[in-house]
Amino acid sequence: MNAAVLLFFDIGGGELFVIMLFVLIFFGADKIPDLARGLGKGIREFKDASNGIRRELEKETKQIKESVDIEKDINDLTK
Repeated sequence: MNAAVLLFFDIGGGELFVIMLFVLIFFGADKIPDLARGLGKGIREFKDASNGIRRELEKETKQIKESVDIEKDINDLTK
């Protein structure tokens, strides 16, 4: 796991061991790779979605800045 995630949740080695043991008992050794794959896919989709939102916000911000600049230029020309 990512160290930042572990720091965020303040999970120590003992807690991590208990969680892993619970997952192993509850899901079984055969299902763990499928769970990890699904979790990875979910995280990847979340990152892709957040990157898409960031791109849209940057695009809209750029358009707003351009329209403000055009408005300033028009105002400067009419003075």
